[in-house]
This record gives sequence, structure tokens and C-alpha cells, in this order.
Amino acid sequence: MADPTDAPLKTTPLNAAHRALGARMVGFGGYDMPVQYEGVLAEHRWTREHAGLFDVSHMGQARITGEDAALQFERFVSNDFQGLKAGRQKYGLLLNEQGGVIDDLMAGRPDHDGLYVVVNAGNKDKDFALLEAGLEGDARLIRFDDRALLAIQGPEAAEVMAAHEPVLAEMGFMDSARLMLFGADCFVSRSGYTGEDGYEISVPADQAERIWNAILEDARVKPIGLGARDSLRLEAGLPLHGHDIDETTSPVEAGLMFGLPKARRERRDFPGADRILKELADGPARKKIGLIVKEGAPAREGAEIADADGAVIGRVTSGGPSPTLGRNIALGFVPPSHAELGTELTVIVRGRPAAAEVVATPFVPSKYYRKPA
Repeated sequence: MADPTDAPLKTTPLNAAHRALGARMVGFGGYDMPVQYEGVLAEHRWTREHAGLFDVSHMGQARITGEDAALQFERFVSNDFQGLKAGRQKYGLLLNEQGGVIDDLMAGRPDHDGLYVVVNAGNKDKDFALLEAGLEGDARLIRFDDRALLAIQGPEAAEVMAAHEPVLAEMGFMDSARLMLFGADCFVSRSGYTGEDGYEISVPADQAERIWNAILEDARVKPIGLGARDSLRLEAGLPLHGHDIDETTSPVEAGLMFGLPKARRERRDFPGADRILKELADGPARKKIGLIVKEGAPAREGAEIADADGAVIGRVTSGGPSPTLGRNIALGFVPPSHAELGTELTVIVRGRPAAAEVVATPFVPSKYYRKPA
């Protein structure tokens, strides 16, 4: 989880709060972040059983304003944001002209004033510079560097938050709202990066520690570090940019075509359309797969994947133990001919081959709350 660079680390508005709680801090995305408090395994299990509170203030937050906001935003991304209703958000991909994923993001309409956008920490300066330089008409990008972002995840998250604001219980998965919460102007979505039900809450930076502490007063909530966030998202089969997806990876290869709807494909009006539509028609050269590693140590990022004859056909992009399943799991890329469920493969871990099997993702079923139709 540590950053390899020697650049001075930035801090979130909750840095002092993490240190007061005894967190072990590491560099991540250019920020000094808590990797764990009492231990990754305990924090992972607590989130699966109760409610975990995460500081994700290192992520990039911005607003795109103007009548042309959605139209202009669509010039850079995959999903249909012009048709997005107020009170909803969508997952999208920021694409380059070669059809590679510059970043993955969330964008919503918490109210009627343009779009609220959240991008990954390590990419935010590049992402926002690209959008600022390219937006036309009356569309303008306003960075929210003066806001923090909290995520509460787990089966008890909704009850915890409804005790503070009952309307939150009425939100469904991917609903988005702007409301007064804890006496502060907040943007709230019912979403997250763990596969569990929960919320992401954007708060003013100068109110972040007060709100963080108020949520932690509930005995059902514990602070959770980035270590468990990573193991939870891996169990949920969710990609980590810079690892499972990057600027060479297409949405087809990564299995992310739910973020590029039929209407956009038909219009061919997104970056990299030629490559992506060709891959849809002819098949990609590689596909992202889920793996159960049946023996030995976990297969970490970079481990080679081999076929039944021992020929190397791909690499692991994320991997580790699954606390929920009690098995080692991984994501990686292989040729489509070896991506069928049930295919027996081998991963090379510390120079030793270990049996593995292609399985469906998510590894652990997601528990997002969807409102009754």
C-alpha cells in the first residue's frame, strides 16, 4: 500500500484524528493515510458484520457547472450523463483517444446544479487539468479542495446514518443528494467501494473531524484503514486504477462495459470508439478474470499466470487472502481462450507453481441496497 516516491506526503483534514486513534500511517496516492488501526483482518470482518468508517478525503472532488455541463463532460467519458436525473449518480470511465482508461470515476446530480464528480487520488490533478483545458461552452470545473470525503460501509451503515438523518434510509443504491447533515452542507451518495451497503459523504474540511467523531460515537461503527478497504474491494471484484486498469486497458478487456451504454456505442461519440467497438465485434486480445488460488501463498500483483502446459499467458493485477472466504483470490488478465469459468490455470508465486481456477466475480456477493420497484 505504500507510495514508492520520496515526495512529501499531503495530509487529509482527519490526519490528527487517525493518529489519535493509534492508526498505522503509510503513503498512498501522495497522502499520509491510515492503513490499519487494530488490524486488517479484524477491520475487514467488522465492516462485513457491522459498519466501518473510512477516510477517503484523498480522492478528488469537483463540480462541473453550467447548462452544458453534462454535454461537455460526455466528450471525455463513457457513460450517458445527459440523461442522468437529479438525485442519481453513475460510474464512468475517463478515456484516452486509444480507448484506454485514464481513470474511473463517479459523477452525479445531487441537485440541479451541474455534476458532482469524484476521481481517484493519484490521478486527480491530471484528470482535472484535462477537463479544465477541454470543457467548452459555459461548462466550468470547480475543484472542491476544501472538502473531505467519508465512507461508511457495512450492513449496519444505513441504520447508523438514519439515526442522524432519517431521509438517508430512503435512498437506494447510486442515489445522490445534497442536504444538511450534522449541521453542515453535505453531498451524500448511497454507494462505496467495498461491495457492502453504505454511503459516501462529502463534508466541509473544517467540519470533517467533528463529523467523523460524531459517527464514531455509535458502538456499531469502527474506523477502518486502507488495508481492509483494499481486501474488501478485491472480494467485491472491483478494479483498482493503476493496477487492474490503466491507460492501456480498454473497458472491453476490463469487463466494464456497463459503464458504456448502448446509446453511446451507437453514437460512437466517445474517445477511443474505434478500438472499443472493434473489440466488441471481434473480441479483445485479453480479458480480466477472477481466480481462486487453490494452494500455497497468495498470488500478488505481478505474479505470472500459466496455462496447463506451463506457458505464461498473463499476469495477476491484484491478489491476496480473502478473509470472508478463507481462500486466496486474485484478478488478472489472460487471453479469452483461457477466460472461461472453470478453466484450470497455474500462478507462479515466489517461483513455485500453484493451481488456480477461473471463477466469477464478485468473489463475495455484493449487498447494495436497491429500492423496491
